[in-house]
Amino acid sequence: MVVKPSKADKKIAYDAKLCQLLDEYTQILVVVADNVGSNQLQNIRKGLRGDSVVLMGKNTMMKRSVRIHAENTGNKAFLNLIPLLVGNVGLIFTKGDLKEVSEEVAKYKVGAPARVGLVAPIDVVVPPGNTGLDPSQTSFFQVLNIPTKINKGTVEIITPVELIRKGDKVGSSEAALLAKLGIRPFSYGLVVLSVYDNGSVFSPEVLDLTEDDLVEKFAAGVSMVTSLSLAISYPTLAAAPHMFINAYKNVLAVAVATEYSFPQADKVKEYLKDPSKFAVAVVASPSTDSGGAPAAAKEEEKKEEPPEESDEDLGFSLFD
Repeated sequence: MVVKPSKADKKIAYDAKLCQLLDEYTQILVVVADNVGSNQLQNIRKGLRGDSVVLMGKNTMMKRSVRIHAENTGNKAFLNLIPLLVGNVGLIFTKGDLKEVSEEVAKYKVGAPARVGLVAPIDVVVPPGNTGLDPSQTSFFQVLNIPTKINKGTVEIITPVELIRKGDKVGSSEAALLAKLGIRPFSYGLVVLSVYDNGSVFSPEVLDLTEDDLVEKFAAGVSMVTSLSLAISYPTLAAAPHMFINAYKNVLAVAVATEYSFPQADKVKEYLKDPSKFAVAVVASPSTDSGGAPAAAKEEEKKEEPPEESDEDLGFSLFD
């Protein structure tokens, strides 16, 4: 006869398993498991098998095990997990890429009907078209102010209707109508709430950042550092080129205003003394290119004009 383990034995075994996973894995996904069934959770375990382990349990038991393990090992980083263990949550320990594991978890979503009293996670819109219901079912549509018409002996919805808004509770009429139409508007699965990586905790949105996003944010930070450095006249590597250019402008302005000069300022002074030189340099090139063309065209026209014939060439006159 097999002896069933007691509650105390189960707690000891659970504590040992959690502590073993904490020592073995450095990456953890904290997931919310609201409205996730046992079969769905079993499929997720199978899909992640190999480099990831899914562990569910009571929050008080997990917090206690994490706290005691942190004290025994001296690793205070584990304590960052305790504030995350709120609500119906579980832990996914993984050695794989966090983004890939998160995407794999998101694949296991199952459609669910709208139950009475459930808070809608998304907006529910009933599309227009034939419902397949007989005209005796129009009372449901009338209660919900849905415009309909009878077409070929069935009820047809004329326009799309926003039946339930995100955050609202599902009423009995809405749930009954969606059930009659065979619409399962909601889908549920494990949702990543937070990410734990070697003692650091961050939002799962960080996993979606690309190299271009990082470069853009870095460039924005450099721009802010440069602006601040220039404003307070504090030299930094980012502001140094701008400071050198501004200093050169100031020295050039002093050289122009005084008799002091240096090689880079001589050309500027030359242009200021005789601006026509600069104008000639700019205008000379287009004038030389376009000036010869009309003259050559006129010469060609002159060459192409045939000589006029005289009356003497005809061999007679009007009075002959």
